[in-house]
Amino acid sequence: MNPYSAPLADLRFALHDVLGADEVYARLPGCAAAGRDVIDAVLEEAGKFAEQVLAPLNQSGDAEGCSFDAASHSVRTPKGFKEAFTQYVDSGWIGLTAEERFGGQGLPETLGAALKEMIDAANLSWGNYPMLSHGAASALEHHGEDWQREVFLRPLVAGRWTGTMCLTEPHCGTDLGLLKTRAEAAADGSYRITGTKIVITAGEHDFVDNILHLVLARLPDAPAGVKGISLFLVPKFKVGKDGQVGARNGAACGSIEHKMGIHGSVTCVMNFDDAQGWLVGQPNKGLAAMFTMMNTARLAVGLQGLGLIERAYQNALRYARERLQMRALSGARFPDKPADPLIVHGDVRRMLLTQKAFAEGGRLLGLYAYLQEDIRKHGTDAAERERAEALVSFLTPIVKGLLTEAAIECTYEALQIFGGHGFIVENGMEQYARDARITTLYEGTTQIQANDLLGRKVLQLKGVGLRHFLDEIGAFCKTHAADAQLAEFIGPLGKAAGDWGALSLELGQRAAANIEEVGAAAWDYLHYSGYIALAYLWARSVAAAAASAHGSDFKQAKRLTARFYYARILPRIHTHAASIRSGAAVLHDMSDAQFG
Repeated sequence: MNPYSAPLADLRFALHDVLGADEVYARLPGCAAAGRDVIDAVLEEAGKFAEQVLAPLNQSGDAEGCSFDAASHSVRTPKGFKEAFTQYVDSGWIGLTAEERFGGQGLPETLGAALKEMIDAANLSWGNYPMLSHGAASALEHHGEDWQREVFLRPLVAGRWTGTMCLTEPHCGTDLGLLKTRAEAAADGSYRITGTKIVITAGEHDFVDNILHLVLARLPDAPAGVKGISLFLVPKFKVGKDGQVGARNGAACGSIEHKMGIHGSVTCVMNFDDAQGWLVGQPNKGLAAMFTMMNTARLAVGLQGLGLIERAYQNALRYARERLQMRALSGARFPDKPADPLIVHGDVRRMLLTQKAFAEGGRLLGLYAYLQEDIRKHGTDAAERERAEALVSFLTPIVKGLLTEAAIECTYEALQIFGGHGFIVENGMEQYARDARITTLYEGTTQIQANDLLGRKVLQLKGVGLRHFLDEIGAFCKTHAADAQLAEFIGPLGKAAGDWGALSLELGQRAAANIEEVGAAAWDYLHYSGYIALAYLWARSVAAAAASAHGSDFKQAKRLTARFYYARILPRIHTHAASIRSGAAVLHDMSDAQFG
């Protein structure tokens, strides 16, 4: 009832025409093999896997869900999920972007992002299983010892084992300084881990024999708070330094959560009872190591939001073209039919254009961020790498926060187009609305992303990434200042960018006088920033389309979608600016008792 078609044409346009990815790769050591032909081949085959293997399992996986056997502490995933993972591994997708020295293909992260968008659009629940393996591999690559990379990283890259990220405990979520899980040194150089972690994605499943848990815990002499957190690798089955797999470890699933959405993705309570673990990185420096994994996951969850926007839009558009309902206000558009299709009605078109604008603009935002990561990782010029690192750090909370919030808006708009039929399970739309809701919560809520963006990336780090991004927008506006085809976009974009810089400075001054201004403004500031970032990428999209070999319909569609974005979505920044300037007092003047 709700098919999925991989948006290959728009992915190629984004990578080739707008971002010039193949040209960037050509000058990055280790990426030169990813020419246009390779990119297109990867997109084509990834699209087939998403359409033919994953998409057909989406609704059935949601209906069946995961089941837990308390006696064996085992989890059974929905029918077809394990076989899809085997095919994913056998086809080489699991190691697409991993380094060749660890058994991967060494292709750019940006290509992995395109693959991930298609996976999540096709089957978000299934996509959660390999997602954290990618993050675990990244943490080991950057912070593990040589023997750990050899023993643990290779099986992760090969898809023989999978990984998790174990942070949250029953009494603490975001405030990791409160965690109580303990780690005590053992005679063999390992540690014994004891504690309980909750809401652990893919903590137990039936895809592979061994699961590697990256666990935050405290050593006996650790200082209080986040400065006393260490990171440990705790396998489901014990693994020695020689790579030999031993007996079952003291790490077991205690139960699984019954959730609002992503039913095919297992969410576990994990109990660690004197479990053998290996220290990753330095003692009491675990949070920095975990953030390597977490930032990878935050960008990835932003792509989950993007995938849901695309999937919901495709089906809302199909339904709007097929469903006959009333006549157009200006008169019958299809007089030979008993009624006109939904797509003729103004508000339906508003909802469709909103989804289209966020899908295509959000795709550019996500791929742009990942391209900066490739430059940071492979660039030969130190200044260029430093700039790219600042940009990807700055953009990560925007990608995660804005695209997941937009996913909620767009999946609800898509459901609304279906009317009462959107409420019916068989039509599939309500699943997207349920699945989208979690994306704003895990890997850091929207408020956490907003505080990170404003409090850390803009104020604490003095807006280095913001300045780079504003300089890029300024250079683009200057280049196209005399371009009549872009005049309707360049003026508003330049004005918005200037206001963005001024508002950021103003917030810095307000925060210096009252630190509560940061928390009061952060949510609005994230949206404000995200809408201007999308405006820049939409202007680039129009410019790239005009210069491309695409047909007139494609070029006109880009221009008209950008025009809609500038007319109907970008003006939201004015409301957010007004909310920011209303100050912290309107939130804090009321006493706790006066809330009722």
